[in-house]
Amino acid sequence: MSSLIGLLAGIFGGLVGLGGGAVMIPMLVLKFKLLQRQAHGTSLVVVIFSGIAGTVTYAMKSSVDVGASLILAAAAITTARWGARYCSRMPEHQLKRSFGIFMILVAFLLIMKPYITAHSAPVTGWLKIIIFLATGFFTGFISGLMGVGGGALMVGAMVLFAGMSQHVAQGCSLLAMVPTAAVGSFTHWKLGNVVHSLLPGLIAGVLIGTYIGGSIALMLPETSLRIIFAAVLVWTGIQYVRSPAPACED
Repeated sequence: MSSLIGLLAGIFGGLVGLGGGAVMIPMLVLKFKLLQRQAHGTSLVVVIFSGIAGTVTYAMKSSVDVGASLILAAAAITTARWGARYCSRMPEHQLKRSFGIFMILVAFLLIMKPYITAHSAPVTGWLKIIIFLATGFFTGFISGLMGVGGGALMVGAMVLFAGMSQHVAQGCSLLAMVPTAAVGSFTHWKLGNVVHSLLPGLIAGVLIGTYIGGSIALMLPETSLRIIFAAVLVWTGIQYVRSPAPACED
């Protein structure tokens, strides 16, 4: 069962440039009765491998900007451990709901992107770097806290605010989430939030699934991919908004 969960999460993540945690976490809680914090920590370990597999797939089609990924990752790893610690010590359902609302807003902006940015020039220079750094700092915290790769934030910011294409943005997010998830998951590991017995099956499934999802994504036109990504954001955002209790509270 853990392999099937990993496979589904990998296909989902590879298709829309995410780590698959948004799919993995609810299924881990439902099927294996994990505490929310355990699902977050276990998912984040698997996201490392999902990011690696997805990056390889996108890189084969020259859809990864290494420089942008390094800037995002450098910022994100500084805050990922903070998010992981908050997950174990503080209730965060209000933040989770706010983040869900934010993702729904990003989904709306992505759908409206052709109309909003039709006459805007691509962002370059220091402003682009600042956008990447700000995105990385916030994404790192959310990644550690929520047990996800943070691709939703990364891709949305790169497409909307930095003028990057959807395919390249998704490739960059997958590469950047590897070190980010590594730092966050190491903190979760030390805090006892990782269920080791589930990792082999989840990792095997996610490696295969991410390759399948990434290969499908690279064959789709950008407009279709943006709509799929927006639909995923809305679905995931609704799950966060409907969160009835602190995710990491005993």
